[in-house]
Amino acid sequence: MPATIRDVARLAGVSPSTVSRALSLPDMVNAGTRARVAVAVERLRYQPNRAARGLITGRTGNVGLVVPDLANPFFASVVKGVQARARRDDVAVFVADTDEEPAVEAGLFRALAKQVDGLILCSPRSDAEDLVEIADETNVVLINRWVDGIESIIFNDDDATRQAIAHLTALGHRRIAWVGGPEASWSTRHRLLGLRAAATAREVELIEVGSFAPTYEGGVAAADQVAATEATAVVAYNDLMAIGLLTRLHARGISVPDDLSVLGVDDIEMSRMTIPALTTVRMPKQRAGKLAVETLLSLITMPEAVPPIRRERALLGELIVRSSTGPAPSTTG
Repeated sequence: MPATIRDVARLAGVSPSTVSRALSLPDMVNAGTRARVAVAVERLRYQPNRAARGLITGRTGNVGLVVPDLANPFFASVVKGVQARARRDDVAVFVADTDEEPAVEAGLFRALAKQVDGLILCSPRSDAEDLVEIADETNVVLINRWVDGIESIIFNDDDATRQAIAHLTALGHRRIAWVGGPEASWSTRHRLLGLRAAATAREVELIEVGSFAPTYEGGVAAADQVAATEATAVVAYNDLMAIGLLTRLHARGISVPDDLSVLGVDDIEMSRMTIPALTTVRMPKQRAGKLAVETLLSLITMPEAVPPIRRERALLGELIVRSSTGPAPSTTG
């Protein structure tokens, strides 16, 4: 039978109410008593009842995490990072998926906000004004999206695209295509801005093919348009799309990388399993999830410590060179 708060109190030689204060409001209990309670909790392996603790603290002990598409391994990695860090503080994570539908986001945010102490919104597609409204109602941290006035954990897209263009131009590519993701995606816009700047700086031609679903099928759909550009290399919005490109290009008899180099962004697990293995820019996905939890918990437990101008943390990516990129056809041999 699991230990109860009365069992802990009996072993520590204090009242149940003192045990409750030691666990939920430790600053109100002297150090010696806290130490005795901690020893008793450890010895009995006591697990506080989450609902009872919520009555004492006024908090649920839950946080919400909303992602656009759980089938996308990028978001699955973020979820793993969030859950791993939340587990350390005995915080439960409610995960919801919007299925890439911006129209359902606001309702889902508000429904979750009633059940949790705060929200982590990963790559939300909603307008900035709607996100600010949500942040006024509950604690909010954004991942892969920046909105003024809200704590954000973002990826340094400028640096990621600079690495991609630097790698391809070093291989002799001077005509590079870009396959974008959803138009409503913040990272689509910022990756494209970074690509334009990097292409201009290195005096290469950037051909913008268009926006597609950020999925394997989206990459397949884009492949024929990429081939028609006569580019010698293509950068895809994410690895799923890049893998779709590889499949369709192979079906058309276009050799990668001999005829066309393909580069993705994210470094999902399956990127190393493709034939050829995919060159990509690795984004620190789990690190972003862990940082988001730490930031959210600080908002929940120490709201007075949050600075008037909130921060954004830009995490750097890392170029991972594999077999899908090679010298431009004109420089081969």
